[in-house]
Parts: sequence; C-alpha cells; structure tokens
Amino acid sequence: MKLATYRDGTRDGKLVVVSRDLKRAVAVPEIARTMQCALDNWEQLEERLQAVYSALNKGSLEDEFNFDETACASPLPRAYHWADGSAYVNHVELVRKARGAEMPPSFWEDPLMYQGGSDCFIGPREDIPLGSESWGIDFEGEVAVVTGDVPMGTEAANARSYVRLLMLVNDVSLRGLIPNELAKGFGFYNSKPSSVFSPVAVTPDELGSAWQDGKVHLPLRSTYNGELFGFPNAGEDMTFNFDRLIQHAAMTRPLCAGTIIGSGTVSNKQGTDHGSAVSEGGVGYSCIAEVRMIETIRDGQPSTSFMKFGDTIRIEMLDAEGQSIFGAIDQQVVAYKGPQA
Repeated sequence: MKLATYRDGTRDGKLVVVSRDLKRAVAVPEIARTMQCALDNWEQLEERLQAVYSALNKGSLEDEFNFDETACASPLPRAYHWADGSAYVNHVELVRKARGAEMPPSFWEDPLMYQGGSDCFIGPREDIPLGSESWGIDFEGEVAVVTGDVPMGTEAANARSYVRLLMLVNDVSLRGLIPNELAKGFGFYNSKPSSVFSPVAVTPDELGSAWQDGKVHLPLRSTYNGELFGFPNAGEDMTFNFDRLIQHAAMTRPLCAGTIIGSGTVSNKQGTDHGSAVSEGGVGYSCIAEVRMIETIRDGQPSTSFMKFGDTIRIEMLDAEGQSIFGAIDQQVVAYKGPQA
C-alpha cells in the first residue's frame, strides 16, 4: 500500500491513498483524515485502507484523481518523534579517518542515534531555505521507517513487526556548524534544520524481496545539480538494520505510533578503504561530506564545495523495473529572507 499527505491549508494535511504506479490517488476522510490518525488506529484501519488501495489499482473508484507529487507535504508533516541513526558505520569511519582519529570499537556494536526536530518537516518538492552558504549546506540520502506503538525494551527479534511504513529522507545538515556544536558536548541542534521525506510512504510488502533482514536492498539514487551523484545500495554495508535501530530507540522509552527512525547516510565501501565517485566507475555517495572526507584522506584537503544557493538535489529509489517506488525528493536550496509579516 502507498500513502501520501496532500497539503490542504491545515498543519497535518489530508491523507490520500496512492496507486502503485504513482499516477492516481484518492482521499479517504471516511477512514482517516490524516496520516497520524491512520497510524494511531492502524490495526483497525489497515484492512479498509488496503481495500481502497486494491480498488484504486484496478481503476474502479469514481472519486480518484491524478496524483501530483508537487502537492504533497512530507507523509508526516510533523511527527511526535524523529530519531536518526548512523547505521552505515563505513560513513562514520570515514569521518574520523579524515581527521586522523581512531574509531572506538564500540561503534561497530552500539548504534549512534540522535533525536532531531520533528515539529516542522519540509515538503519533498519545496525549497530548502537557509540563512548562509557559510553554514556548509549538505544533503544526506537515507531510508526511514515509521513505526506503530513500540513497547519499551522491545528486542531486535520482535522489532520488525512494528514497522508500518518506509520512506526516503533528505536529512539536511549544516556541516560548518556541526564541529562547534558537538564540541559543546550536548549534541546537534542548529546544525540539523528541518528534514525532508519522500512524497509517498509505502508498506513493507510493496518492496517485495527487496525488504529482507530489516533492510531495503535497492540503490538509493542522488542526483545533484542534474548529474548522478550516487546510487549506493541501501541493503549493503548497513551494520545496524532497522530491527536493531528500533531496539536501540526503545531501550529506555516506549515509541509512540508515528515515530520515524532514519538509517543515516547510505554508504557503501565498494571493496576498498573508501568509495569511489560515479565518474570513477563507483556507486558514488549520498552526501557531499563523504566526498570531502575521501578527498582529504587522498589529497590532504577537500576540493568539493558544499551546496550553494540555487543548487538542486533529487533523491529517489527505483524498483527492478525502473519505476519510482516513493516518488522523488526534488529540491532547490534558496536564501532565507527572514520572517514574513
């Protein structure tokens, strides 16, 4: 099943069911007005939503309309809980290697995770407004799951049963602000502005055999300023699968329905100490920072700049037939003009 949220002038938008080919949609206010409402009552509403989805795919609904990704907010325009992991430890290792630091062995056994701001996500086709290019603007291509209610102390072996939906993520990061902020010893805040999620969220069964072992075994495509920047496979080199990430998040607290848990930047080793660019025959990267790390390791200093105003980023995942699964995050970075009266 595929679900999305259309903007309608309210904070939480309206829930729509989307056809498998992303061409048609239908609103379902008689079942659930919003995505959060559907998640809060998933056990009671899933079967009814699935029936609408089946009818929509057969073309048998009179009130269906053409699906428009530009009309979408993020599937959850705001969420009670957004926790982002760093499941691809190769990425973490590169960060530390680039600055000459050893990586603690515990990083391979205990996931890194931070709790991000979830009160105001950016829509998948909306501009990313930021105050300064000097902040080191970067995109991060990720996969995320949305959970139902997860009891505190849930073990990894049981965690997958709580996964309701999957989405793609652009976890916008301000690399120039991160070092000083982390040096305070209190974590991310200003360096992690509003994140972005794909137009469509899908149930795990929509991925077929690509969803196995708590991972999505498909390439994540990032196109930067019109050129393919990377297509690393999200199922490879993922040290901590979503089962483990959910277990970690629920270790000391329950997770409420609608909790979003991100994978962290998708990163492949590609059989070497570091990856290689698409232009060099590799699978490329899911963020600019990783390119700069490799340039630092290889050349002594980075040569690739971070994003500038006017730059664009598109993040998408295709199925085995080359069809978009989640729709596309497709955005431009723009200068923030300040509060508007």
